[in-house]
Amino acid sequence: MPNMNPKKTQVSEQESNIRNKNFNEVILGYTLEEAMNEANRCLNCKSKPCVSGCPVNINIPKFIGYIKEGNIEEAYKTIISSNLLPSICGRVCPQETQCEAKCVRGIKSEPVAIGLLERFVADWYMENKKDNDSYTDIEKNNYKVAIVGSGPSGLVCAGQLAKKGYDVTIFEALHAPGGVLSYGIPEFRLPKYIVDSEINNLRNSGVKIKTNVVIGKTLTIDDLFNKGYKAIYIGIGAGLPKFMGIRGENLIGVYSSNEFLTRINLMKAYKENYDTPIIVPKNVAVIGGGNVAIDASRCAKRLGAQNVYIIYRRSENEMPARIEEVRHAKEEGIKLKVLTNPIEIIGNEHGVVKGIKCVKMSLGEPDETGRRRPIAEPNSEHIIDVDTVIIAIGNAPNKLIYEDLNTIETDDKGCIIVDDNLKTTQNGVYAGGDIVTGAATVILAMSAGKKAAVSIDNYIKSVFA
Repeated sequence: MPNMNPKKTQVSEQESNIRNKNFNEVILGYTLEEAMNEANRCLNCKSKPCVSGCPVNINIPKFIGYIKEGNIEEAYKTIISSNLLPSICGRVCPQETQCEAKCVRGIKSEPVAIGLLERFVADWYMENKKDNDSYTDIEKNNYKVAIVGSGPSGLVCAGQLAKKGYDVTIFEALHAPGGVLSYGIPEFRLPKYIVDSEINNLRNSGVKIKTNVVIGKTLTIDDLFNKGYKAIYIGIGAGLPKFMGIRGENLIGVYSSNEFLTRINLMKAYKENYDTPIIVPKNVAVIGGGNVAIDASRCAKRLGAQNVYIIYRRSENEMPARIEEVRHAKEEGIKLKVLTNPIEIIGNEHGVVKGIKCVKMSLGEPDETGRRRPIAEPNSEHIIDVDTVIIAIGNAPNKLIYEDLNTIETDDKGCIIVDDNLKTTQNGVYAGGDIVTGAATVILAMSAGKKAAVSIDNYIKSVFA
């Protein structure tokens, strides 16, 4: 019988005062019974509006239909035909602004929990079937393609090309693959065994991954072509941290969110007795209002900080972070200081952070982004006592890969310019994800990787086949 409950099936979570002291996953996921119950809320609309909200166009009603029947293996096969990283997407995609935003059930009640259902299916398959057989019986064509960057965009492009028979090699600058999935997203939101499992599926398909290779230094784009690669996809993301340009940003105790999260996530500083150095903070200010700021603040709390403040110059309603993540943060004791803007980081006589000077803000008329412009209030300066400041106001593209090339054009922000097929201004070189769009979501980067694979396939077939 259809489940007409207006509310989503509740999912189990760690209790807030327990989880804010550990790095274990917060959301525990559906059981089979809960997943089938939630699946029965789907109306199986003929128009499938949810599919149009998915950047990789998963046939959502179809996979949910299989869950209703208890046929989880077929549900997985439906998802994997469109999305090569379902366990990851089920956890980190902003479903509330994408597929679930289009759900008809959401007009008068809560939408179907599409993300939780995707996560359940992918996790069930990982636990019960072990091996992903979506790459079996592929005829190899012996054309080599290089993928620069092993984040979500590069992984998806590699997987799609492997399915088409290409000899694919991923080049990763860091010592472990995964890009932002490994260094940026905390264990309590995305356990690294999930990332490793999805990457191992690619390795099993024949995709080679070479770490500690910095394209632009270790090897150049021209080197890759000279090694016989017929096409190159650049998916290195936007990993260069932005700073505010205020006094005190060079003090001891000031981190970019990139460094702070990389030390914790990729370099395992959250583990006891681990060698990675990190300041264990007592009072922390995190500047910014996006998902990265939320992640950094929740990590700081788990490291043992007594007070963690998110300082954001607009109101909570304007915060770009996911609503769920903001809720989790507040439940865990993170304090929001909204309508507040830092103007100086203050240090002691030893050059160590001891406070942050801020001003109060009010919201004026909308700016070019459509959000109301924050305006400093006169005579509102005040100091917040902190020993650590984490700056999480965004990232820009790192130009290292193409700084010695004149054939790859970029815009004034350093993003690579591409055409509708994601082709750069250098023949045979394609690019997508944050290096093209600026910082965006995992699923949008994946969509770009998927599109680029089609373009690269068409290019190689037209030129070399």
